[in-house]
Amino acid sequence: MSFNSNIWEERLCQWKLARERLLRRTGSQEEIPDPSDLGSVDEMELRQPEMYANYCHSEYVFSIRDNESRQFLSRKVPIPPSMIYPYRVSVIFRLVILAFFLRYRLTHPVHNAYGLWLASVFCEVWFSVSWILDQLPKWQPVNRQTFPERLCMRYNQPGKPSGLASVDVFVSTADPLKESPIVISNTILSILSVDYPAEKVSCYVSDEGAARLTLETLSLTCDFARKWVPFCKKFQIEPPSPESYFSQKVDHLKYNPYPTFSKERRLMKRRYEDFKAQINGLITKFQDVPSEGWTMKDGTPWPGNDIKNHLGMMQIIMGRGGPHGSDTRALPQVVYVSREKRPGFHHNNKAGAMNALVRVSALLTNGTYILNLDSDHYINNSRTFLEAMCFLMDPSNQKICFVQFPQRFEGVDANDRYGSHNTIFYDINLKGFDGIQGPFYLGTGCFLYRKALCGYDPSFEQKILNTRWLDLRMKRPSDNHGHYFSDASDESSSSLLVQELNSLEREFPSSFQSMEMCFGQAPLLIASNFVDDDIFSSYATIEEILRAAIHVISCDYEDKTAWGIEVGWIYGSQTGDVLTGLKMHARGWRSVYCMPVRAAFRGSAPINLSDRLTQITYEANIWFMLVVLSIFAHGFLELRWSGVSLQERWRNQQFWVIAGVSSHFFAIFQGLFKVMLGLNTRSSTLMKTHDEDSAIEFYKFKWTSLLILPTTLILINLWAVVAMIFSIVVHGYGSFGPLFAKLFFSFCVIVHLYPFLKGLLVRKHNIPTVVILWSLILATLFCLLWVRLDPFTTRFQGPDAEACGYEC
Repeated sequence: MSFNSNIWEERLCQWKLARERLLRRTGSQEEIPDPSDLGSVDEMELRQPEMYANYCHSEYVFSIRDNESRQFLSRKVPIPPSMIYPYRVSVIFRLVILAFFLRYRLTHPVHNAYGLWLASVFCEVWFSVSWILDQLPKWQPVNRQTFPERLCMRYNQPGKPSGLASVDVFVSTADPLKESPIVISNTILSILSVDYPAEKVSCYVSDEGAARLTLETLSLTCDFARKWVPFCKKFQIEPPSPESYFSQKVDHLKYNPYPTFSKERRLMKRRYEDFKAQINGLITKFQDVPSEGWTMKDGTPWPGNDIKNHLGMMQIIMGRGGPHGSDTRALPQVVYVSREKRPGFHHNNKAGAMNALVRVSALLTNGTYILNLDSDHYINNSRTFLEAMCFLMDPSNQKICFVQFPQRFEGVDANDRYGSHNTIFYDINLKGFDGIQGPFYLGTGCFLYRKALCGYDPSFEQKILNTRWLDLRMKRPSDNHGHYFSDASDESSSSLLVQELNSLEREFPSSFQSMEMCFGQAPLLIASNFVDDDIFSSYATIEEILRAAIHVISCDYEDKTAWGIEVGWIYGSQTGDVLTGLKMHARGWRSVYCMPVRAAFRGSAPINLSDRLTQITYEANIWFMLVVLSIFAHGFLELRWSGVSLQERWRNQQFWVIAGVSSHFFAIFQGLFKVMLGLNTRSSTLMKTHDEDSAIEFYKFKWTSLLILPTTLILINLWAVVAMIFSIVVHGYGSFGPLFAKLFFSFCVIVHLYPFLKGLLVRKHNIPTVVILWSLILATLFCLLWVRLDPFTTRFQGPDAEACGYEC
């Protein structure tokens, strides 16, 4: 860790503050030596022990070391009152105006268009309630500040064994021909290069496609990591993803003090280009599958030739005590996992794959915390692990179950036309939730506490069995570095393991029975719940662990267990990640939202609107005008405390309208069909790709039914504008007043849908004909129906001549 200068600056400030307090209290002019003259506190202790003793035992002057051990690793930073109080006043003001407005609307029905009035009032009440629910979590937003230097001084001092918690990183892939192998490689390389002890990091890659290309890609990636990781550590490279680092248009040589940096950077860039050529060669090689399928090096068929029917596969590509970098420092462990697939079994998509990784990692490393990343989300900040541990390892934060980082994207056009950055949600809404119980779990870029993910609540007590496992571990032979040995002929280790598990089962029969019903029939997996890290696996043979690992990724392992119900990722929903986080919150856990200055992770955003989606006029009155004014004032104050720009707010507003009339609209009916009719509707996950040289991809459309309704709305409002302009020309400008409100609202709809309209009008790409056809049909039917009903025209029938006679 490279924090010496920052640590010493902090010590110096504390020293000067302590000296000022002492002088104010005693009035003594006794000179206290300045640490900047002594070099360090340790040197002061050696050179002037008397002064050091007086310094340490003074009532007001505390020991820096003790103080640093007591200080918090993180803290809340509330929004300044000058920003948050005006915002709260605007919320109350808007709420009052909204109440008066709704009262006016309810007490002034439009009798000539009662149905239209009733529908508009219903919509107004619905959006009012939605707005109130949206404001509740924004009442007390907070920011967070972390102190990684204090964390390292407390748990990772030089020359001593690291006390930092171990982290297992999960990366999921599905199809290497859709998810670029070079993107996956960059994600893995960024994980291996983090500023964190290598022995505390393990990377597990889940391959749902059982592709040999993925395994070969990981093998090449680990070979290149032996060169890339030492380079990153030596020169503190940011970001640690080579593709992103070498594509940056900045002068890397300007601020780097190392004299050999220029030469080594050029060499590393050539090596990376060679690495990319090797990956492209693999893609070419594995693109066309031979008729008999792939074979392994020993000539046997590749088990994953049938991706829907294959055995479970696992390979430790790079493990501890194995391959090392060029500077002899160990690299993190990398494990390839492809769970068993059989016809007729529910595999539960990504959630099932994540739960399989939870079980495998519990057997191999049993990391205290889990970080899950999408295959295209690389680590952008090497200190991300330290940032997260400032919350998770802080003794004052005992109930934190996960730390969520915002999702930041690259490959987005400068104007962010489709709101891909989603800054309103990440920079405003989640800050508000952080002020309550914590943010949602968003599925990627999140550090989770393993015990909380496995169904424990915050009140669980760590079993005293830790000592028993430690005692058993001490019976094993070890080297001078604390590494324990086991091999296939080590009968004593296996017998000790069986004896200890049998003893525990006899001593706690009810506990073991309930744990088997919860976690399944795997003694080693159950044993992992009694300890943190991989203490229990140190005395088990590698063969025993591998056999257990293959067992826990079998198709039928989760049958009659709590996996996917109470343990691990929750099944049965497209938003399983959110449900998983809510499940932990329901048990009493809290979560934290961390937004470091340098983004922790970056990923590839969808680059066309089709992919992006798959992820009323009335009488003008004073209350309506006040509502509009309060909306503008409220939005301005919200931007003021959040720091979000006006352009970002507008882009998110535009896409909120687009999504509201497409994906959100269809999601409501999809949920209703699923709940009321029991229909299991399915939605496909579109792969995200990015090509820097083709910016026109932002406007490229693919066929999806979600495009029909927005296109229909554009055609209807364009027709309305043309019709109103024609009416003004025919009837004169005297008719402009009554038509102004209609023209204004049609114009607002078109402006909000402008990104969609611009995408449709790009001439270099063909608009899907089926979209235009269906939109024209629906728009025509709507216009004909509207003209037929004409709800804004008063219906008046003459009097009945028979009833009134000559007086009519």
